[in-house]
Amino acid sequence: MIRAAVDVSPLVQTRAGTARHVRGLLGALAGREGIELTPRSFGGTGRAASLARDTWWYYAGLPRSARGLDLLHCTTFRGPLRASVPFAVTLHDLALVRHPELFPRWHRLSGRAGIGPVARAADRVFAVSEFTKREAVELLGVGEERVAVIGNAIEPVFTPEGPAAEGDYVLAVATLEPRKNLRRIAEAANRVGVELRVVGARGWGGIETPGWVGEVSDKELAALYRGARAFAFPSLYEGFGIPVLEALACGAPVVTSRGAATEEVAGGAAVLVDPLDVAAIAAGIEEAVARRDELRPLGLERGKAYSWPAVADAVERVWQELA
Repeated sequence: MIRAAVDVSPLVQTRAGTARHVRGLLGALAGREGIELTPRSFGGTGRAASLARDTWWYYAGLPRSARGLDLLHCTTFRGPLRASVPFAVTLHDLALVRHPELFPRWHRLSGRAGIGPVARAADRVFAVSEFTKREAVELLGVGEERVAVIGNAIEPVFTPEGPAAEGDYVLAVATLEPRKNLRRIAEAANRVGVELRVVGARGWGGIETPGWVGEVSDKELAALYRGARAFAFPSLYEGFGIPVLEALACGAPVVTSRGAATEEVAGGAAVLVDPLDVAAIAAGIEEAVARRDELRPLGLERGKAYSWPAVADAVERVWQELA
């Protein structure tokens, strides 16, 4: 029996990628023979809770809560510098290190101070893509042999079957933050002469965009993916890019960034563009629309390559090594 303490703090902080990762992983691990999950979390969404979580709980409270168990699984880069049990941390991306200018001051200070020491202290590091593994080795000095690449997956609601939203629009899914490149996406959609719809939470950096509809349910999001002329995700930096996978699985033609993690996730099933070039993004949208019949089956097949049970299998194998 493996008794694992699992940090589930992202579930009270966000509905974005890290929360999707935690929900998917826990759902696939729940009820497995030989595994006993012990969720651990602290505080809520307020600033005071975030401050306490980032400065005390991850370094002291979380490892203390794992005493007497077999291991500690930190589902983000935040974790302890030492623990009484073996522990692993998950790197979703290294944006804080590669592009600190894209984040609020507190994130830069607290995140960058901890991410390297915590990753180097962990017994194992999970990276959600080969791209993120390379970044961890280069930017954090983590030994390549200590990094296990274990990706993400998507929920069952994201399929080509089901209702499709009405309208003639390009869809973007992103928190309103600088690295999501929403200004260039909006300019590209304007050049193409098509409506832009943006789904996601309000973030930071004073980012505003036309077509923002806020957060929606997964059912509504799946309908938006199905109805979109194209899905645009030319982010400036990602460690994985779950929305790309969701869009592919729903049959939407995808436009995303060349040369990084989202190209890896798309696996040849998307139109790749330079995210810094508005004209290239606009041309990519037009190409994706024109190639819809070609890209759709490629995307549906690519979506099948990722599943939460497979992710859980890989995590369990590492847990067995640690325990």
